[in-house]
Amino acid sequence: MAQTALAQYFRNEAAQPGSGLLAERFLDRVAHHDLASRNTAAAFIKEMLKYGIVRPVAGSEGRRHRPVEPSPMTIAALQHWLVLHLAALDGLDGGARSATLRARPALFGSIQPLIADGLVASSEVRKPGRTYSLFTWVNDGGIVMDRLIVGCQEGADGLARIPTDITSISSLAQGLNLSRSQLSRKFAVAEAMGSLGWSGPRGKSPLWVSAGFRHEYHAAQAVKLAIIDRAFEACLMREPRAQEFCDVGMTSSAFCEPDHGSTVSVKY
Repeated sequence: MAQTALAQYFRNEAAQPGSGLLAERFLDRVAHHDLASRNTAAAFIKEMLKYGIVRPVAGSEGRRHRPVEPSPMTIAALQHWLVLHLAALDGLDGGARSATLRARPALFGSIQPLIADGLVASSEVRKPGRTYSLFTWVNDGGIVMDRLIVGCQEGADGLARIPTDITSISSLAQGLNLSRSQLSRKFAVAEAMGSLGWSGPRGKSPLWVSAGFRHEYHAAQAVKLAIIDRAFEACLMREPRAQEFCDVGMTSSAFCEPDHGSTVSVKY
């Protein structure tokens, strides 16, 4: 939902600067793509306003429906998110994507809508593996999975159960928008699925993750990176006029519209 809202905001701004994003139009978009119920989407917008992630557009006071826009802090965080992903792609092929975005941060507003299109159109993103999906529906679940995978023992390829450096659910939950009891419940479900478990006494020994769970994680990351790479290339590389389109914010052109009939081929 966040990516969809941001894409709609950037496209509105490209067409009419200062127009922001109307909540009702966002709800329509969420319903159209079957991302969530309208009630869930409305609650999402209210939470974003509550925590200052989005804010009413300046000068829109008195309107019946006030448009909103992402705060500067939100834009900066999302730009950093994209730089990190572009740096990961650069690490694979020696490219200079992240340096390009750092040098021209305004490109973010043109690249992001294409990323959102790709994420919404991808069945792999919308319907990931069972364990991956289990964690994505909990607060900071993505960070939990990142920590689990980063903590995997090196050189464990071929093992059915891969040891990690995590021995405590409490320490894993620290600093997250997630309580120990919430995380414990999710771990119990994942354990029943055979996706993770304890190598010895529960809570006093290293946690392991299954090879299947790690494969789900790698597959999800590979699909996401492929979508981001495709969006970056669409704006700067593949077409002779791509850079011209994206520099002037013409994301509503036929070139920048989502190709829902295409698929991303990824090897992992």
